Amino acid sequence: MQNEEIMTGEMLVETVENQLAEGNPVKVKETLMRLVMTGTPREEALEMIACALSVEVFDVAKNEGTFDLKRYSENLDLLPDMPWDFDE
Repeated sequence: MQNEEIMTGEMLVETVENQLAEGNPVKVKETLMRLVMTGTPREEALEMIACALSVEVFDVAKNEGTFDLKRYSENLDLLPDMPWDFDE
């Protein structure tokens, strides 16, 4: 993947918004609702979800692999803690 193809933070948030609009994956909407219900402002929650998405985008770009929906869902479950906080 070339540098100009790497997603910006704004593009990641837009992708999350698209996932919400399409209802796929459902875990994105569930995560947004959970975060907002526990006091996280919506925009901040969207950015957190975009961070979890960025882990997958980075892995696909770096390793030329496939999007790992299971890992994405697991990282969503960990929010508001950031996915990379658990890498050791």
